[in-house]
Amino acid sequence: MQYWGISDPGCVRTQNQDTYQFEVLDRNTLLCVVCDGMGGAKSGNVASTLAVDVFVQEVKRTWTSGMDPEKADQMLMNAIKLTNFTVHDQAQQFEEFTGMGTTLVAALVRGKFVTIVNVGDSRAYSIKEDGVRQLTTDHSLVQMMISRGELTPEQARFYPGKNLITRAIGTESFVECDVFHRRLEKEECLLLCTDGLSNLVDEQEMLFEVVHGSNKDSSCERLVEIAKNRGAPDNVTCALIRI
Repeated sequence: MQYWGISDPGCVRTQNQDTYQFEVLDRNTLLCVVCDGMGGAKSGNVASTLAVDVFVQEVKRTWTSGMDPEKADQMLMNAIKLTNFTVHDQAQQFEEFTGMGTTLVAALVRGKFVTIVNVGDSRAYSIKEDGVRQLTTDHSLVQMMISRGELTPEQARFYPGKNLITRAIGTESFVECDVFHRRLEKEECLLLCTDGLSNLVDEQEMLFEVVHGSNKDSSCERLVEIAKNRGAPDNVTCALIRI
């Protein structure tokens, strides 16, 4: 298993409110988490950094090698609950943090199996030679409109309210996460990213850079560079895992 990551403030913002981390839990198990903070210049980076720290530490505290899938799912959901409680509590206690929150997408890779949890519109993709598949479902206004048949995915790319999310870590006292499972194939890659990447880089470009690019080691840098060449109004973060 190999992994790479990069986070860039983009071309407009001076502060990077995205945060990501890899954590090796044992020789066959890797945890990756990506967060995109929100709440203004004073608190977006606080929310994302706090969320990553709490989530990773809670998984490390409760993880045991050989944990069965059901217990692993519950462990991840409990880590989400604790993360949400912690960010929300900080937002309630300190005026400068009022309204802060963050998206969160995380992957727990155990050998050939991965469990993914997400809140918000940061995404996880599966990338193989035969194509790209989005594994997560955005918690966003445009995704709700797509599900109701009011927008096509193509129209959603340019919809004015596309950045409005319907769930986030820390904005409410309780949040529900989605859980996804996948059996991974040899040479399959997982890409976790914030919307600063997915809004500007399409799936065919992800496929080309990850599968057909000259070097896996620089795939993340090349994807971020594409976003920056298109103006990158938001922070841009991606993390890549190769099985």
